[in-house]
Amino acid sequence: MKPSRISEWIDDRQRGGRYAFTLAELPSAHFGSRLTILQGLLRLQRKNRVRRLRREFFVILPVEYARIGMIPADWFIDDLMAYLGQPYYVGLFSAAALHGASHQQAQVYQVVTPVLVRPIEVAGLKLRFIQKKHFTDTPTQTVKGHTGMLPVSTPAATALDLVAYANRIGGLDAILTPLMELSEILQLDDLRESSRHEANLSVVQRTGWLLEHLGEQASADGLAAALTDRLGESSRVPLDPAAPRQGSCGNRWRIIVNAQPEGDT
Repeated sequence: MKPSRISEWIDDRQRGGRYAFTLAELPSAHFGSRLTILQGLLRLQRKNRVRRLRREFFVILPVEYARIGMIPADWFIDDLMAYLGQPYYVGLFSAAALHGASHQQAQVYQVVTPVLVRPIEVAGLKLRFIQKKHFTDTPTQTVKGHTGMLPVSTPAATALDLVAYANRIGGLDAILTPLMELSEILQLDDLRESSRHEANLSVVQRTGWLLEHLGEQASADGLAAALTDRLGESSRVPLDPAAPRQGSCGNRWRIIVNAQPEGDT
């Protein structure tokens, strides 16, 4: 039996384990004109039953999330990126949390894409998109989310991304603790593979120095061994690219130590 109201269609969709939909998916021939449907969705939004995130993209709010006004991003991120027509992977602090590095839960859900995408911020949700030029080079794996499998950067690729985008996500101090937690599950093969795909050698240099700084000698040694040729030809780079290039450089990573990062312990 076909639902007679939009709210019934939404109930059916939620029962099927789907928490997002686009305007095009609503059977307009059954529920009336586009204007009628939009008016109905507006009424449902006022009741905290749905939330509009983009012009024609909506999420469904179960009753237990009505007061918050938003569901977790991993419930709908795959549908959202399909609507936007963009490949993606969950990255940075959000990926670190999925890998178990959840010392400090990220306030912002972070997604990496090959193009620039406008952020989304509504009550209960801060969704940020990080544009990465060499997006397809990043090793990923699938991790089970609430409604399905999600593409997520591997632990090593996550570590490299945290270092690469440190100054956009809180600085070296902010990434040190999740990097330390990630280091406990780093696999040398993943670390070598991810570093080979990292186009910016300075990111690998900083990551190696930070791993050594954290006492992860095995990971640091494995990374250095895999990069012998590249490191020998590398330039000296500052640990913190936003700080003055002043500091010692007596290390195998050719890092100018112009910062002393301290994690949030």
